[in-house]
Amino acid sequence: MTLLEIRNQVENCARQMNDRYGAVVFDEWAVVSVAQHKAQILWYQGPRNDAFLASFVSDLGALRAELLNGRYSAGDFEFTRHATGTLFEAFIVLGRGLYLICNNTRASMNEIALNSRWLNAQVPFAELADHLRASPLADAA
Repeated sequence: MTLLEIRNQVENCARQMNDRYGAVVFDEWAVVSVAQHKAQILWYQGPRNDAFLASFVSDLGALRAELLNGRYSAGDFEFTRHATGTLFEAFIVLGRGLYLICNNTRASMNEIALNSRWLNAQVPFAELADHLRASPLADAA
């Protein structure tokens, strides 16, 4: 997949998740490259456009070790239940050193999961991960 195709898939996934949940699940989505442990934003949608990269390292929080360990393949994902504020809640691997960061800047995954609609809202997220597994990001330009 190209970056534009992934962007379109992410926007569609976000709409479906929000519709099924009845509120915004993730208000922040970003495609990032962490090649050679240096973060570069390839696409961002959210409320902190200027501050996202500046606080990227600290916002990785509990996901930092998982994201940087390299054991994941395209389509694999990870959540953290207790990230709050701008700390990231989830990521999906897009390709080698490429990630989709998913975040809710107002609620933790623990709070989001308290709503019974969260189970149904996960379906589009899992479908997106399956698409990315089958067709990883091939063109980051």
